[in-house]
Amino acid sequence: MILEDSLKYYFGFTTFRPGQKEVITALLAKKDVLGILPTATGKSLCYQLASYLTSGMTIVVSPLIALMEDQVNQIQPKLGSAVALNSQLTAAEKEFVLLHIADYKFLFISPEMLWQKKVLQVLKRQKIGLFVIDEAHCVSQWGIDFRPEYRQLNKVKEFLDNPVTLALTATATSFVQTDIAQLLLDNDYQLVKKSVDRKNIRLFVQHTQEKLPDLENLLENMLGPGIIYCATKKTVEFLYQNLKDKFNVGFYHGGLNGSERSRLQLQFQSNQLDILIATNAFGMGIDKGDIRFVIHFDLPDSIENYVQEIGRAGRDGKISQAILLYQKNDEKIHHYFKQMRQDERSGFQQLLNERSEINSELQRKWLDLSQSIGSNEVLQALKVNEQVKSDKLAQMLAYIQTTTCRRAFILDNFAESLQQKPPECCDNDNAVIKYSQSAQKRRTETKHWQEIFLKLFKEND
Repeated sequence: MILEDSLKYYFGFTTFRPGQKEVITALLAKKDVLGILPTATGKSLCYQLASYLTSGMTIVVSPLIALMEDQVNQIQPKLGSAVALNSQLTAAEKEFVLLHIADYKFLFISPEMLWQKKVLQVLKRQKIGLFVIDEAHCVSQWGIDFRPEYRQLNKVKEFLDNPVTLALTATATSFVQTDIAQLLLDNDYQLVKKSVDRKNIRLFVQHTQEKLPDLENLLENMLGPGIIYCATKKTVEFLYQNLKDKFNVGFYHGGLNGSERSRLQLQFQSNQLDILIATNAFGMGIDKGDIRFVIHFDLPDSIENYVQEIGRAGRDGKISQAILLYQKNDEKIHHYFKQMRQDERSGFQQLLNERSEINSELQRKWLDLSQSIGSNEVLQALKVNEQVKSDKLAQMLAYIQTTTCRRAFILDNFAESLQQKPPECCDNDNAVIKYSQSAQKRRTETKHWQEIFLKLFKEND
């Protein structure tokens, strides 16, 4: 079988992106695979094409409802039908999906939903051709985005008679790679790993005393589309209120309902919006090739997450810019998050010791986990991850302060070395932020038009 023929027939492409063919070939040979492929390399195509060429259902474990919805919408009809089973469904809708589960080629599901007894019993009766763990770094307690419920997936895999497994992520340190492999994959698994380096993305850190004016100055002189990332929903909405009358912007965060998220994604992808202000809830699974800049208004919590988020720029291979605005003490927001996590964990410990009343949804989830995989294991994993998060934040601050090549600094975090430095690599290598003449002209013309309109209005008054 010539895989390029199938690629052309189902997706219209004539060549694979780096890593795709290796992953698919290994899966078709019934080998477990750990695919570490950077953003913009088309990770979802790996399991989609392999699934069509394999009999049985494909289960895709996904961490976010928004990501599941995106992935379901991306499945082409000729690849088979797809459904997302998550908390957004009503009880009747969930029952319908489970009753007709054999009709679906792709099932997108959260780890929490997958662990439910009724769901497992239904899936046990199906032929599972492929078991996919998307954003697989969530499995590892050494990963910045660790989620304890992901560590149940090895038991799910065993219960489902050990189907061929694909673990996918864009960023994973050596510790995280080892943890994923030990928990989820067979001993003879195949590692397909490509560099996280995106040479077409220029790297900048801009130290600032007044963030909002500096952000507005950037936006006035840059041509989109672009994304502005913030740490909280509150900041996202604050920026939107301050920018909406000056720029063609929308906002996106986890507090929006499904239809609102879908509408904003469509508007952004179809260029009805120039700029999207978002938390990191936006971006996974989004394949918009012409994003020219990513600006971080708040400090990211890790190099790994920063690389994922700036990787949404320049998927078309053209020069793009990643700009991080840093103001002294920006890291305080992450210290606040850390204290919240510690308070939750302390409450969970007290709950276990005293069987006191559950006072948060997170504690309820952890209690369910402790009953299935052991309370000590959950607590230990959470403690380890707290330390990991502290270390990762320190690395992020070091990135901001470094006077050496920022690209080399990032690659060193992933045990890579910089093989070839692109022209205008980063601000520490004398690169400067490129402003668009057409954007400046557009702003001038807009202002001129507004002045003429106001003048005419006053004359007629």
